[in-house]
Amino acid sequence: MSSKTPQTTRRVFLGGTAGAAALAGFSSLAQSPDTRPDAQAVPLDDYSPEFLSAAEWTFLLAATARIIPSEGDGPGALETGVPIFIDRQLAGEFGTAADLYMEGPFVPDATPQLGIQSPLTPAEIYRQGIPAFDDWCQRNAGAAFHDLDTDAQDSALQALADGDTDLAPELREFWSLLLQNTREGYFADPMYGGNAGMQSWIYIGYPGARANYLEWIGRDEPYPLGPVNIAGERA
Repeated sequence: MSSKTPQTTRRVFLGGTAGAAALAGFSSLAQSPDTRPDAQAVPLDDYSPEFLSAAEWTFLLAATARIIPSEGDGPGALETGVPIFIDRQLAGEFGTAADLYMEGPFVPDATPQLGIQSPLTPAEIYRQGIPAFDDWCQRNAGAAFHDLDTDAQDSALQALADGDTDLAPELREFWSLLLQNTREGYFADPMYGGNAGMQSWIYIGYPGARANYLEWIGRDEPYPLGPVNIAGERA
């Protein structure tokens, strides 16, 4: 996340996640894609959040922009519409934990080796985690997260990842959710709101939802045809 080496950061990030995420073709958690004609490929500046408040949206723009920054040799989270993907997921079944077992008992401060113990849904974790983290940034760095410079934002996110931001135990999954959902939005099929223009697929050379590209597997050369999304659109 260091702003001093953005190209290396993105290369390491994509190298560690592209295989699993791209082969899936879309997010493993993405649910109920919005199929309205006017809901596809909305420019980030024209998008009206369905779940997130204005303050939460501002935070998400800033946070995802540091997780996958725009500087470097590939598109960033903002160029690919990652915040739109996350907002739509939180507004849908993923946000309400429709497919998760949410019956108690819960022991939020139990050792992480026992798995997720929060009684909160993903949407509730975001809703409570964002202001709690912003408050930590205000107390420790002198400003809310989005008002910090990029170096300070990177340091704050590192503290969040390391569990050093004194969030309540039930918010322990906030960072892992934010990171996971950012990755998913970057690599998901565009029908879910992220990966605008299939830019991330183009960047990593992933063919998308093409029916057959077996003849190219194992060849030491770039795939020349470009990706296709689930709707059949070509990049």
